[in-house]
Amino acid sequence: MARGNIPLCYTPTIHTASSGGDTVRTFRIALAQINPTVGDLDGNTGKIIEYVELARDTGAHLVAFPELAIPGYPPEDLLFKPQFIQANIAKMLEVAAASRGIAVVVGFVDAGAYVHNAAAVAYDGEVVGKYHKMHLPNYGVFDEERYFQAGVECPVFTICGTPVGVNICEDIWHSVGPTVVQRAAGAEVVVNISASPFYAGKRRTREKMLAVRAADNGLFAAYVNIVGGQDELVFDGASIIHDPLGEEVARGAQFEEDLVVADLDVESVFRSRLRDKRPRRQPQDALGDVGRPARLHVSDAPGVSAAAPSVVPVKAVTEGRPPDGLDGAAEVYAALALGTRDYVRKTGFDKVFVALSGGIDSSVVAAIAADALGHENVIGVAMPSRYSSEGSVLDAMELADRLEMELWEIPIEETFGAYLNTLESRFRDTEPGVAEENLQSRIRGTLMMALVNKFGGLALTTGNKSEMAVGYATIYGDMAGGYAVIKDVPKTMVYELARYRNSVGGRPPIPDSVLSKPPSAELRPEQKDEDSLPPYETLDPILKAYVEDDLGFDEIVGLGFDESVVKQVVTLVDRSEHKRRQAPPGIKITPRNFGRDRRMPIANRYRPF
Repeated sequence: MARGNIPLCYTPTIHTASSGGDTVRTFRIALAQINPTVGDLDGNTGKIIEYVELARDTGAHLVAFPELAIPGYPPEDLLFKPQFIQANIAKMLEVAAASRGIAVVVGFVDAGAYVHNAAAVAYDGEVVGKYHKMHLPNYGVFDEERYFQAGVECPVFTICGTPVGVNICEDIWHSVGPTVVQRAAGAEVVVNISASPFYAGKRRTREKMLAVRAADNGLFAAYVNIVGGQDELVFDGASIIHDPLGEEVARGAQFEEDLVVADLDVESVFRSRLRDKRPRRQPQDALGDVGRPARLHVSDAPGVSAAAPSVVPVKAVTEGRPPDGLDGAAEVYAALALGTRDYVRKTGFDKVFVALSGGIDSSVVAAIAADALGHENVIGVAMPSRYSSEGSVLDAMELADRLEMELWEIPIEETFGAYLNTLESRFRDTEPGVAEENLQSRIRGTLMMALVNKFGGLALTTGNKSEMAVGYATIYGDMAGGYAVIKDVPKTMVYELARYRNSVGGRPPIPDSVLSKPPSAELRPEQKDEDSLPPYETLDPILKAYVEDDLGFDEIVGLGFDESVVKQVVTLVDRSEHKRRQAPPGIKITPRNFGRDRRMPIANRYRPF
């Protein structure tokens, strides 16, 4: 049982052969950041076993896999299916059977009296212990209290003479929690298996926290994160190990699978603790009944050597990978490319269609798609109307040429005219307006879906977060499609992404004219976005304050924005919820996206002014 919010530590009974000799005080650890697919139990398990073998070949004492690596993360309501849970447990046992000569930590769903987000610890073909996640996040994109029961025990295992604590994701974010308990029980290494969704800038925050946790507890903190896209979420990998001073030991790649292998000087931890009296002074009633660490001897495993180099490269690393990871537009662009590639492939498609208007949004989406899937798998569709400028058509053609992608041109003037003729008897004696403008967008949406139906593939929509926030989009028109690549990207950041993409590798794909011309939907003569909206340099910070930061009306005005502009923006956001509910899923890259993070009622009469 737990005392207050602090979990107890316990000593599991583990029967293993004694090492019969000196323990190895350099501990070799491997972190396998893999890209599983939710529900692909066979595929995920096969990948895990492949990485177990890779880690064993390096002489690692332990290899750790991410949170819920076997079922994939997040499995959501698959967890209400008993058959799914039992199948995932069977796969965990297959992984355990493959653990000959190496300790394996792998995430799975455990079930007994309750269902738990769990880590299994296996060695030599047997499951020797389990850990149940204690802190279940239930905010933002997380909904774990819907499915799981919190754990109450935190075992510490002695592996090759080294006490190792295991915990899961959110557990290590708490300054007083399982890590503190496991350190008090003697852990010299804490392995945290995680599924930490990406948003811009989160990596640095996460790494600062991990460094502090390692330094505060005087141990090695080894963090392994999942990588890949799953519906609206992207996981960036970036697994990392910090030493007892909080310094980085080794790190994994961002946005790609990797195996991080390092030797940890755990003897130095033992020596420093001989002089560190902090744990001895820790009140016992604050930590609970701390037991003696369990023993799992792995020092007899074949191939283990204390004389190995400090870091053993296992897989080729991408040339030029920044040693401290990506930031800014480069980080966001990589996340969008990974999210697009995984969504398309994991849902069973191999090609995509993108409506090319010659504008900045469709140009960026096309570039991301070509980078993610290969230019040969992206088809651009230009659908000019009477209001499409010659420059926009030429820009779409130039973009397609630079990206080496196929471009189909399907003019919609004849179809638009037929629609107007059909509606003439009802539209007679009215002024042309939004209804006529949106007809063009809906014709394009219909044609895009017809192409997808005929030739297979997925239609990518091109609306950005600024437009989705204020409803500057057409239901059944430009919102029609299977995946919204830049749905969570503010308009000002779209320009940053375009400039970034033009700055890397070869001929810039996005023409300068696309970057320099004023944004326009081109649905009426001389139309500009600023005819209907504040300038994006004003709109985007207001949207961040209202949508992401939940500031009140007076607070936003207090930031220096014009009261009438704030009232316009807030009104548009509140009235557009019904549109956003009908939009396709899109990649989360901000701390608070529409959908998984921000959930507002559609029928809602509250107004903040």
